[in-house]
Amino acid sequence: MRRTTTALILAIGAALLAPLAARAAEPVKIGVAIAQTGPFAPAAIPTLKAYQLWVEQTNAAGGLDVAGTKRPIDLIVYDDQSDFTKEATIYEKLITDDKVDLLLSPYATPAHFALVGLLERYKFPMVGSTAASSQLKKVKPGYIWFPTSAMPDQMGPELVKMWQSLGYKTVAFATLQSPFPQEIESYVKASLKGTDIKVVASEQFAPDVRDLTSVVTTIKQAKPDVVLSLSFPAQSILYMKAAREQNLDAPFQLVLIGPTHEFFAKMFSTNLNGVVTIGHWSPLQVKWPKAKPFFDAYIQKFNESPDYLDVPLAYMSCEILAQAVAKAGLDKAKLRNEIATATFDTIDGPVKFDGVQNVSTPTMFLQIQDGKAQIVWPKAEATAPFEKKGPWAN
Repeated sequence: MRRTTTALILAIGAALLAPLAARAAEPVKIGVAIAQTGPFAPAAIPTLKAYQLWVEQTNAAGGLDVAGTKRPIDLIVYDDQSDFTKEATIYEKLITDDKVDLLLSPYATPAHFALVGLLERYKFPMVGSTAASSQLKKVKPGYIWFPTSAMPDQMGPELVKMWQSLGYKTVAFATLQSPFPQEIESYVKASLKGTDIKVVASEQFAPDVRDLTSVVTTIKQAKPDVVLSLSFPAQSILYMKAAREQNLDAPFQLVLIGPTHEFFAKMFSTNLNGVVTIGHWSPLQVKWPKAKPFFDAYIQKFNESPDYLDVPLAYMSCEILAQAVAKAGLDKAKLRNEIATATFDTIDGPVKFDGVQNVSTPTMFLQIQDGKAQIVWPKAEATAPFEKKGPWAN
């Protein structure tokens, strides 16, 4: 009789626990729309790879910690076809039809802007990644946050401080006619007021430009100490080719986006040495113990190096989301409060938000030295001192 009663109790207990076990193993659905086709795909796909690496690592470790319970991740990915007008529609589908638990951010600033109203309407928190614009600070704090410190209004003053520390007196601009580069030019010029640094050339070019020879010729004739090629990868290639062909010898040459991408190193080899670019992450920064393991894991999985801006930002957004979910679970209100108030440990050091902006990470600049991207500014974060741009090789 005692054995029968014990067996019955165990059976009832197992039946009661079975739904809980099934619930614990239920995947956490995470959705993202990102360019896999169209003009933004070459830059966006490495960002998607960062998301995929994080999902693989998290699942291999037993799943996502949801307030103390490990659950596997099911990543749902849509191609936005590099069309920002589709962003809100796709993300609304993820929320209402796919009923995702969490969201990862798309690629590029305009795509992020397209989602602000939607996230507010559904009260659905999302950590941004590849977005940088001073206009982001005008976004009402609520359901989106931006971890980058590469903001134009911060870069302008920091660049001027750097040039003053190096004793440079003249600067020339080669600026793509696009909001982000033009914002940077505007804030740099505003920061030059009251200094003894003079603008000696200021050239602009359209996104569909095929050759920058004439732009570089004009700049070379001005003999500046500093050249800013405020360009995206396609135009950055044109600048590099023209600067090499004309042996532009300015000691400080900044190329906005492109130099830390692996294809750039393959194209320009040793000519990249001495080129400055934007970015606030490096695997060489020993103060960030997670940085080098991430770098190595990315190379091992994809057989290529990550860039030093967008890919780390994408991975950081995952780290922030994961740490918030571990504390707050999947309740949207609790999750929003956790992201807005906590400090997060990432591959780029600590991150804390004030409003929508990361206020922990300083604005930094990288320089390619011996094929590696070193942080050269600010000095407190530097992994190597700045070096003048040397002669161009054939």
